Amino acid sequence: MFTQIAVIADIHGNVWALDAVLKDIERRNIAPIVNLGDSLWGSLDPVGTADRLMKPNISSISGNQDRDILAPSEVVRQSADYPFVTQQLNESHFDWLKSQPQTLVVEGLFCCHGTPSSDETYLLEKVTPHGVFLNDSSSILSHLQGVTESVIVCGHSHQARTVWLPSGQLVVNPGSVGIPAYDHDAPYPHVMEAGSPHARYVILSRDANGWTVEHIALPYDWDYAASIARQNGREDRAQWIESGRAQLPS
Repeated sequence: MFTQIAVIADIHGNVWALDAVLKDIERRNIAPIVNLGDSLWGSLDPVGTADRLMKPNISSISGNQDRDILAPSEVVRQSADYPFVTQQLNESHFDWLKSQPQTLVVEGLFCCHGTPSSDETYLLEKVTPHGVFLNDSSSILSHLQGVTESVIVCGHSHQARTVWLPSGQLVVNPGSVGIPAYDHDAPYPHVMEAGSPHARYVILSRDANGWTVEHIALPYDWDYAASIARQNGREDRAQWIESGRAQLPS
């Protein structure tokens, strides 16, 4: 038996990066496509992104910032991104977001945004006062209790990784389609950086020997995407998009 699956994550409304990824997936004739969430939130093109993702060959789960669109905290409501995104979406977009589960099993893959129980927790990374490090196997396994699938795919950290666990399970993060870097202040100030502006996704292929993981990094017009972020008042996001680099939050 031979199976191929494309896994995408963390688009954040960057429809230009998404178009490059979907075109590449179509060129390779790969189906199905799994989307691990955080699809629309940002200062880019939430409507165009949603319209492309609402296709029958794409299975989407919810990320923490998808949840923020539907059930915003007061802090989220006060952000500039919240009205930017929500005032553009129509009823069909909201219905699509509401239909997304937190986790999903597709073709033997267990799909989650962060961890199986939290869309706000990094599965493969540990944030310390000294920086971000690959999480140890025992900590990763503690988040995966009850997950029996041999392959787990996750997003949230925007870091493309393939991690093999002592349990024999494989954990894969495809990286971010649309935002290759960002900064965050919790639990400690830290940055996540891909190091280049490319749109990222992963292809998982299964044959008699097991799973092959192919991380893909694609060029697209990231200068144009960055210009839209600047036009919409997000110079920081523009710099992340055009460089794949970020600075520690002050």
